[in-house]
Amino acid sequence: MDAQLSAVGLHRVLEPAGVLPQRAHRLDPDPEPHQDEVVIDVERLNLDAASYRQLREQHGDGDAVRAAVLAIVAERGKMQNPVTGSGGMLLGTVRAVGPDSPLGLEPGDRVATLVSLTLTPLRITDDLADWDGLGEQVPCRGTAILFGRSIAAVLPDDLPDGLSLSVMDVCGAPALTDRVVREVGAGASVCVLGGGGKSGSLSLAAARRAGAARVVALVPTDVEAKAVVDAGLADEVVIADARDPIAVLRAVGAQVDVTVVCVDVPGCEHGAIMVTRDGGTVVFFSMATSFSAAALGAEGLAADVRMLVGNGYVPGHAEFALDLLRTEPGVRALFTARETQDS
Repeated sequence: MDAQLSAVGLHRVLEPAGVLPQRAHRLDPDPEPHQDEVVIDVERLNLDAASYRQLREQHGDGDAVRAAVLAIVAERGKMQNPVTGSGGMLLGTVRAVGPDSPLGLEPGDRVATLVSLTLTPLRITDDLADWDGLGEQVPCRGTAILFGRSIAAVLPDDLPDGLSLSVMDVCGAPALTDRVVREVGAGASVCVLGGGGKSGSLSLAAARRAGAARVVALVPTDVEAKAVVDAGLADEVVIADARDPIAVLRAVGAQVDVTVVCVDVPGCEHGAIMVTRDGGTVVFFSMATSFSAAALGAEGLAADVRMLVGNGYVPGHAEFALDLLRTEPGVRALFTARETQDS
């Protein structure tokens, strides 16, 4: 096979023919590496927030959620929620490295993958026996495959594994927020929908570091509002249902230059557009986003806004997010509290 096609994993697609791994219905998770592949012994999966929420809402109790995840991986050779289309990422130890792998990894390296589970060949061998189905982080034994064009980061020595995985799962959000706010320039105004979550709290910190003069966090509850206020990550913390565009507009008040959507439920597109000034930018990081609703909603509102899809990759994104965690006590506090709740 052509090296370029091998590097993106086309040889692992079982059906349908001719699509890339992310769009494939089924992948080959055989743990024998091809020339440019890396085999990972999996230790933990991190399901993305939108996918996990949907699974809990559909299946209810933890045992049913666990059974659903096992069924998806068994059928598809990867973890891709058939409803949300999203997956997550994983943590593990490098087992084997093909001779032509360009990733710079060595057997024994403990890594977090920075590519989605929706395109990562995955085999589960322990029936998820150590997972109760009640949290996004999934203790797991199995194998996964990284391609030549995949991305992975060696885990830092100074942070707990679970904390590192939580940060790296959403590290594209703060890095792109930083880039967009710097494009606007000093004095930019920024609103983060879902500012109390993982990607949201990192995006708040990134906006402030990039020079934003007004940073607004929109959260759904008093509890989340208090947590963000205590963390000191925003100039204003407002409470509203991000799915209610009028409530969002009233809560935020003056329109902003940049709106970052980090909410793991559908229906938040129109509120994000309405609070963004003409000529401003909306960044959608939520996998629950309907891009047709966003595009048609902006058209219907005659909103002259630039809309960006946060694709999860910005060069240096893992290092940037980990630095925010290390240097911003408020970010560390929110992540640690979330880890405690999920454990």
